[in-house]
Amino acid sequence: MKPFLLILFWSFLLCSCKEVTFKTAQPAGIEVLKEVPPGLRGVYQLIDPNTGDFADSLIIESWGYHMKDKKDVDWLSRGTLSDTLVLKFYENYYFVNFKTDDQWVLRVIRQNPDKSIDYMAIDLQDEKHGDERLKKIAKTLKIKEIKRKEDTFYQINPTRKQLMNLIKSGVFSKARMNKVK
Repeated sequence: MKPFLLILFWSFLLCSCKEVTFKTAQPAGIEVLKEVPPGLRGVYQLIDPNTGDFADSLIIESWGYHMKDKKDVDWLSRGTLSDTLVLKFYENYYFVNFKTDDQWVLRVIRQNPDKSIDYMAIDLQDEKHGDERLKKIAKTLKIKEIKRKEDTFYQINPTRKQLMNLIKSGVFSKARMNKVK
């Protein structure tokens, strides 16, 4: 797998040094799921667009997720649904919320008809595109900048409609993962 694909996926999965965050788990006012629905459970893999080879696997289970490499070895700590990892469902999107201190980080999943998933995040790692994304967000939402050591959080507080508009407007970057099991 090309390094840029792995970096893209992990920048989506884990908190980074620049991150758009939320005061509450998103979307606000939507009930938290107690487990991952059966239709979303399975094994998903990124495909290297240059070679067509599968990369590491994301395994989604009823209780959360974990990762395995090509040799079937777990290599990252598991994410277990809890009060700091919350899953919600709204308008055909799954909202994965990770709590870090007093901030909520959001990842969004949309399952496609072929059972693949689009894994989305507001990627701020690329300076140029990150700044463009923040400017686009600032057109409709107030952004509160919070600095902590080497981390910078850009906290927003959207309504459900505003959040859906952000997703549909292309503010979120996405990576497609194919379901293989």
